[in-house]
Amino acid sequence: MKLMTKLATATALSLGLATPALAQVKLEWWDFLAGGDGVRMQALIDEFNAEHPDIQVSGTTLEWGLPFYTKVRTATAVGQGPDIMTYHLSRLPLALEENVLSPISAQDLETAGLTKEDFFPAAIEAASTDDGQLMAVPFDIHAVVAFYNKTALEGTDWLDENGNLTGISSIEDMTTLLQWAKGEGFSDPLSFQSEGGGGTWRMFYTLLRQQDGELITDGEVLAGDNMDKAVTAIQTLADWRSEGLIPEQAAYEASVALFSGQKAVIHINGVWEVPTFKDSAADGSLGFDWSANEVPQMMDQPATWADSHAFAIPQNPNMTDEERSAVMTVIGWMQEHSLAWADAGHIPAYKPTVDSAEYAALEPNATYASLADNAAFDPRSSIAGVASPVYDAVDNLIAPAVHGFLSAEDAAAEMKAQLQSLID
Repeated sequence: MKLMTKLATATALSLGLATPALAQVKLEWWDFLAGGDGVRMQALIDEFNAEHPDIQVSGTTLEWGLPFYTKVRTATAVGQGPDIMTYHLSRLPLALEENVLSPISAQDLETAGLTKEDFFPAAIEAASTDDGQLMAVPFDIHAVVAFYNKTALEGTDWLDENGNLTGISSIEDMTTLLQWAKGEGFSDPLSFQSEGGGGTWRMFYTLLRQQDGELITDGEVLAGDNMDKAVTAIQTLADWRSEGLIPEQAAYEASVALFSGQKAVIHINGVWEVPTFKDSAADGSLGFDWSANEVPQMMDQPATWADSHAFAIPQNPNMTDEERSAVMTVIGWMQEHSLAWADAGHIPAYKPTVDSAEYAALEPNATYASLADNAAFDPRSSIAGVASPVYDAVDNLIAPAVHGFLSAEDAAAEMKAQLQSLID
């Protein structure tokens, strides 16, 4: 397409025909951003295009998850990939194995007006190879947070003078709060997506990492005492379920509805749901005051499941220096304008935005921004990450154990065996 545009322009000029002004560089962009994220990203692309007549970005949104990464792999293999794309950093290990990404050099960062020090260390580590080669540029840190019903907790020991959750420093503390809420008429005191691998994985992994547990260590699944820690995490969720403190197999939308419908006093979900509750509160349909904090530390250390949307450049031997420079210009501009992305609930990976007065005034984002220092990214393995075998194992083994269909010990042992077979 780019070649045809250049040929058409050259032909018109040779014939002395008047031609409209053409952008010097046209970039093809792929993302997987739907809903509010998609709207916000398109607005950023439109703003960039308006400010840069010499660079024009044409965006395409593809299906989230496995379909997106499959298309990236096949398109890159035949030289038909985009110039720039969004990428989950949890998928980086598989991308390295498949060799689909072009490394980001120091010169690239300089072109974008960026340095590694501009970003949160956890995000840069997740975006880099083991020897420190940057493979993508982080755009955000999106994690699970604890949404809570401030109205219901008003006047209790679980809300401090600033309206933040307090008094939860152990599993027992959380259980006590949930039991109280059950007695107050909340049918499912703690809601999360308990049907499907995504929500259960985020809960399980948060509890595992809060014990300083590791799912995969040097190619071994649940090595050493990590097995016991996995069992503890699974059993904790199973105990809450058996007491009626979490819902029975709630699909994603149902888990959100339980909170907005005042059936749950706490809802653990991604920061991407912040706009949902903001909008409902603004139009008066929510019916209670709410906020969101970092998931409380209930075990040995603070830790919260997290991932990052990042910008990546597919392998393309035909990309010109001019096109690569334009791509890095886009990436640098996006970072400088990431406050607009924060409006979707995400924590910008670009620290100057988080350190700004404008971000400090953005609530509840500024309150839970502390989780960036406690972000627990998925294991660095080609079998982990978005829409990976790890998600399948959680869906097929841990979720059933949470709902009482097999023991926590059996679920952990079977998951270990299943995942190890994919590594060996």
